[in-house]
Amino acid sequence: MRVVVAEDLFLLRDGLVRMLEAYDFEIAAAVESGPELTRALAELKPDVAVVDVRLPPSFTDEGLQCALEARRERPGLPVLVLSQHVEQLYARELLADGSGGIGYLLKDRVFDADQFIDAVRRVAEGGTAMDPQVISQLLSRRSQDRPMGHLTPREREVMELMAQGRSNAAIAAQLVVTERAVAKHTSNIFGKLGLPQSDDDNRRVLAVLAYLDRGRTEASGG
Repeated sequence: MRVVVAEDLFLLRDGLVRMLEAYDFEIAAAVESGPELTRALAELKPDVAVVDVRLPPSFTDEGLQCALEARRERPGLPVLVLSQHVEQLYARELLADGSGGIGYLLKDRVFDADQFIDAVRRVAEGGTAMDPQVISQLLSRRSQDRPMGHLTPREREVMELMAQGRSNAAIAAQLVVTERAVAKHTSNIFGKLGLPQSDDDNRRVLAVLAYLDRGRTEASGG
């Protein structure tokens, strides 16, 4: 599996490369700036990109912007974002794309190699890998708006776990309830959000997030 890594800090970039290679990933390129990332994604066509948000030359949201541009050129390109912060605007745009694997992890909440490698593989295979804090922040902006305001506290818990890419069985284990109860909550969520049900975990997660993003856009008159 070929990976492009984009991280401006040498020690962290080198550490990512060594860890990925130890788990049999092939490093197609390891770059430190936005322009280098753009070229690498266009020319090397990796299986997955691991991208820091803040890259030179702007040190703002260069990495996310490069990832978005690459996905416009190559729809469905799997992207795992690593960041110290939740960049809400571009994160929502990336998630609302609705195609290909997507991940968003906070650097200080990646606690071991297995967790990180599992996230890279899941995203490369078309799934999602979302940090709960990222999801919580993205959802909090709509918590008082309709129809989000109609969800019960338990339904919000279920939706946040869904957005992490978890199956009904994993959600049931986390919340200590039955899978049947989770299925009922999921059905209620989709009904309240006006979304069609889907057995595809990745699609159902992205559908919810895309809906939330659409609601933000409509509320701002965009």
